Amino acid sequence: MKIYPIKGIKLASIHSGMYSKKRLDLSILKLPENSIVKGVFTKNKARSSTIDFSYENLKKKSPKYLIINSGNANAGTGKYGMLDIKKYCGELAKITSCKLNDILAFSTGVIGERIAVNKICKSLPKLFKILSEDNWLSFAKSIMTTDTQHKIYSKRIKIKNEWITVTGVSKGSGMIMPNMATMLSFIATNMNIDKKSLSKIQKEATKKSFNMISVDGETSTNDASIIISTRESKISFKNLTNKEKEDFVKIIFDAHIQLAKMIVRDGEGATKFITINIKKCLSFEEAKNIAMSIGNSLLVKTALFAQDPNWGRIICAIGNAGIKAKNINRYTVSFGNNIIFKNGCVAENYNEKKMLKYLKNKEIEINIFCNSGNNEATVWTSDLTYKYIKINAEYRT
Repeated sequence: MKIYPIKGIKLASIHSGMYSKKRLDLSILKLPENSIVKGVFTKNKARSSTIDFSYENLKKKSPKYLIINSGNANAGTGKYGMLDIKKYCGELAKITSCKLNDILAFSTGVIGERIAVNKICKSLPKLFKILSEDNWLSFAKSIMTTDTQHKIYSKRIKIKNEWITVTGVSKGSGMIMPNMATMLSFIATNMNIDKKSLSKIQKEATKKSFNMISVDGETSTNDASIIISTRESKISFKNLTNKEKEDFVKIIFDAHIQLAKMIVRDGEGATKFITINIKKCLSFEEAKNIAMSIGNSLLVKTALFAQDPNWGRIICAIGNAGIKAKNINRYTVSFGNNIIFKNGCVAENYNEKKMLKYLKNKEIEINIFCNSGNNEATVWTSDLTYKYIKINAEYRT
């Protein structure tokens, strides 16, 4: 895949020693002077000090630098968490002649261990020697933890004879569920857009992407999704036609959705990519609740891993989703195009052999028609396997 750099954003990634094995684990991003940045953060009450630090700084002004490490979450470290962040960000501020609140910090990795501040500080001068607009791939690799593959998106479209680019990376494999997931996401564009419009687009994109995925029903302490506009483009978003605005918004949505799907496809130990479509529902909220109830059901996930068409588990998950209907007799449930449940019982033409064959696929679709309204929602999830248990049982050993 061709990766299009975002003019003005310079990146650098190195091995600082967060992992015993030599691998990229520390990155910085240098942003152009007039950039604007918006963020969405975890709702976890035990969140990392990096989230508190970045959230507060982002309320004051748009940053000049981002610093991101993997290998240590800097969460569950009490007062030392913030002290350590201020120490290495203070060193970054000193090197760049900026202020502490000009910096956003992000971490991902093991919870409960103090971060290696000295390793970060020692690595900063090395990072500045290799800053380049072409380092997006290295950046994507540097934020990986249990990820088995890097996750990157890059696309451009022509608007008013100018190329508008959207490039982004994400990480995530386990501890995945809204709001948001054990995930970090950084998406950038050169579109000249105002803060209010960018924030609105990001919130809607997050609602339909990172907040619609689940691997294991666990929300992390460190989740953050950042969107950056360098405003290097000569054209202004507010002066675009409605069609041109739609084209730009579509590519931002696509970046979020594709990066979200990459996280699910790389779910820890996953063998199945499962799409849950809820249609004709009373409200979006109810549709999402139904989809998440199915997606987070350990019984559903293990059945799909076993390629067992145990549709009773899906019915059970729907019934536990807090729906307003008294029962689910109006619901229709299918695997792909194969109807399994209708009118409150097993479908007349249900064929177990067809189901067994269908569930051998790597990609599975579960479709539910609620027949109570005009709203819909789609959630992406994965199966639960022996390997997931092994990965998490051995995470610190």
